[in-house]
Amino acid sequence: MARLLLIRHGETDSNSTFRYWGKTDVGLGSEGIRQAEQLRDRLACERIDYIYTSDLKRTRLTAEIIAQPHRREIINCPELREIDFGEVEGLDFKEVQAKFPEVARKWIQHDPELVYPGGESLRQLDERITRFRARLSTHTPQETALIVAHSGVLRTLICQLLGMDLKYRWNLRIDLASLSVVETYPNFAILSLLNDVSHLKER
Repeated sequence: MARLLLIRHGETDSNSTFRYWGKTDVGLGSEGIRQAEQLRDRLACERIDYIYTSDLKRTRLTAEIIAQPHRREIINCPELREIDFGEVEGLDFKEVQAKFPEVARKWIQHDPELVYPGGESLRQLDERITRFRARLSTHTPQETALIVAHSGVLRTLICQLLGMDLKYRWNLRIDLASLSVVETYPNFAILSLLNDVSHLKER
């Protein structure tokens, strides 16, 4: 399996930092575009053999900007979409606490059996990411794959690669426009960089 560069998309028009956006196809805002350009500059000299992205606009545009120096095909992967939050979609944490206290309780307790009302469960997301990993199994350790996705997706993928229980996904912080790196080997993986945002500079 390849060396993996894991990227979360940049800031959206709809305040990704404060609200839960899953399947809603919100686009990048001007700040998110600037963040993607800073990622592009940081990774310009990296060898990148494959580029995978969620098929939502915010990840696709982030991937397109980063890909500019590399001239690689961008492969859309619906399996990399953020979880479907159902009726929680678009709410902030206080609103979730007020409207869906059981969801908020399971968040706080790091319960891997969480199911979003009208949406997906964490187990369903986990199964989707497992299907995506089948694509990665075709790569060699000498290759590098760039994966542009969403916070929940990347945290779940890291847990799978490291053999960690799904409940530990809440212990991983993945900020907007961050870079994480996982080195993969036949029988194990090493997380060599997590949530690095040193490339993001103030205006």
